[in-house]
Amino acid sequence: MKVDFLNLKMKNPVMAAAGPWSRDGESIRSLLQAGAGAVVTESVVSDTLLDVRPRIAYDGRGAQNIRLYSDIQIEGWEREMEIAKSVDGVVIANISAHTPSELAYLAAKMEKFGADAIEISVSNPMWEALEVMASDAEVIYNITKEVVSSVKIPVLVKLSQNTTNITAVAKAVKQAGGSGVSAINTIRCILSVDIETGRPSLATYGGYSGAPIRPLGLASVAAIAQTVDIPICGIGGIEDYRNVIEYLMLGASAVQMGTAIMIHGPEILTRVTEDLARWMEAKKIDAVSQIRGEALKNLKSFDEIKIEPATSTSSGAPCTVDCRKCIEACMYHAIVKRDEKIEVNKEACTGCGLCTCICPAKKLTLDW
Repeated sequence: MKVDFLNLKMKNPVMAAAGPWSRDGESIRSLLQAGAGAVVTESVVSDTLLDVRPRIAYDGRGAQNIRLYSDIQIEGWEREMEIAKSVDGVVIANISAHTPSELAYLAAKMEKFGADAIEISVSNPMWEALEVMASDAEVIYNITKEVVSSVKIPVLVKLSQNTTNITAVAKAVKQAGGSGVSAINTIRCILSVDIETGRPSLATYGGYSGAPIRPLGLASVAAIAQTVDIPICGIGGIEDYRNVIEYLMLGASAVQMGTAIMIHGPEILTRVTEDLARWMEAKKIDAVSQIRGEALKNLKSFDEIKIEPATSTSSGAPCTVDCRKCIEACMYHAIVKRDEKIEVNKEACTGCGLCTCICPAKKLTLDW
């Protein structure tokens, strides 16, 4: 299952994303030992900032994080990289700054300290100004070109979904000589509000991550893969090996996990990579490249969709789950339950597909 991503030899396509879980050398080493194909450092900056407390909120599905950057000074990363690189594995330095020259300085430093590649973080959900910058293809072109010219190692650019045209930004990265893109970064959010006190979950806007953003990540990766010939690292809501495969089938060459590591610990990397290896072996798939982009051939623009008659149909087997979910969800009143069996009125059914998704017993399918 070895992967060649940006000419980096990785033991598998599953990386640990930038975050508090990769905050120092010891943390990075633990992630590599747990099975990560590569680890991206927490965002390295020129001037560290103090963390606010609390800074993470979680509702059981998604997380809001307002931790900004690494609290280790740039020079301190020389020692951290020594620790991280004491075990076999790829370490990618995530860097963040306000100007191209500052980013170039950080990239050169981290290359000197032993980073195998650079990932430029061009957005920050806490600061609206950086989110605006992440949408400007010309700005991203200039940033990428400056950093690429300052190092000899591969340069990734981490893209924001908060943009009007993510493919245009990806094109700018390629034109500037970037080696690849990571998509997507966390999304600007407020997780919740306590209606008794009027207090938001955290004191300011933060980055939203976890399973709820996976559909956005998948769509962004697919859009880039269909438009730009550039290596892609898929990010957003990966919790198991199936999610890894989804990203690969939509055109990613590798993926990054973050929130799942934060919630479950580095051990989840072991489970995901082992499950992925078992799935590939069972399917007699020798290399990730064999499934990369496989789903794109089935992904069409709305104008290309061929309209075909389809209606929902019941298996005919008795429905012992008295949940009534399909009946309540049918906007066309096409579903009834008689004598413990679900019946579908073919004349009323429009084939929207909703009932097939929500039936817990999977007794409803679309009949083409």
